[in-house]
This record gives sequence, C-alpha cells and structure tokens, in this order.
Amino acid sequence: MKHFLLGLVLLCLGVGTKVSANTAEVTVNRTLDALHHNASVANFKAYFSLYHENAIFIGTDASEVWDKETFKAYAKPHFDKGTGWTYYPRDRHIYFSPDRNIAWFDELLDNKSLGETRGTGVLIKVGEDWKLAQYHLAIPIPNSIADSVAEQIKTMDNEKAPL
Repeated sequence: MKHFLLGLVLLCLGVGTKVSANTAEVTVNRTLDALHHNASVANFKAYFSLYHENAIFIGTDASEVWDKETFKAYAKPHFDKGTGWTYYPRDRHIYFSPDRNIAWFDELLDNKSLGETRGTGVLIKVGEDWKLAQYHLAIPIPNSIADSVAEQIKTMDNEKAPL
C-alpha cells in the first residue's frame, strides 16, 4: 500500500509539472496570437501592451532594428488610419528556459503581400504575463534562389555606395 501511495504521489507530481508546462505554452501561444490579432485590427494600445518596455523589433529590412518607442513611432500613423498588418501564423514552435521565465519561438506566417514570412522572438515572464522582449520578422529565401537574391542585394548596395 505504501508503494502504491508513493507511486500515486509521484504520478500526481508529474502530471502537475506537465500541466504547468502546458499552461505556459498555452499562455505564450495566446500572447503571440493576440499580437497578430491586435496588429491586424490596428489596436495600437493592445498591440504595444504585449511588448516589454525594453523590447526590440527587427524588421525585414537590414536598417529596421528598433526599440519600442521607435517602433511605436513607425506604427502609429498606420494604426491611426486603421491599417495595421495581417499575418496568419502557422507552424509555431515554442521553447523555454529551465526556470520557465524565458520563452523563445519561431513561426511561419502568411501575409497577402509578402507571402511566407518567418517570425522569431523572445518573451519574458513578467508576473503572470508574457511580454515580447524581441520580435524578428524575416522573409525566408529558398536555397534554390538564394544566390540570385544575394546578387540583387549586392547590386543594390553597390548602387548606394558612395563613389
């Protein structure tokens, strides 16, 4: 009987750990889903409430490495016109630090004008909430055309270079 009770206690502890892990993953998923939803409906306040105060946003252009205030300044005119951006997430993977206070993710996203994109980032746990510390939006380039795209970028960069 003693072994049965010990086994039951251990089973319950294991289930509790799994539930806690699942809860964190569900909460991070909800945060990321809310991020995309709030951008799509141009809800400026709700969108930026999901970012940590020291957040960094990295866009698709090499020049786009923005702190939260700079990103807000970029987004505000768009959101004020009611035109945010719509990305449909799919194929998301979430990972956690051993203490489960940091999460990182990658996700494929579909966008009407850009097609397939990739979002990656880091969230930190603040109280019971998860806040984005970094979000990076990229356009994945298929290997079969990578050389051609790289040459186009080099040509463009050479045209911009001072003589």
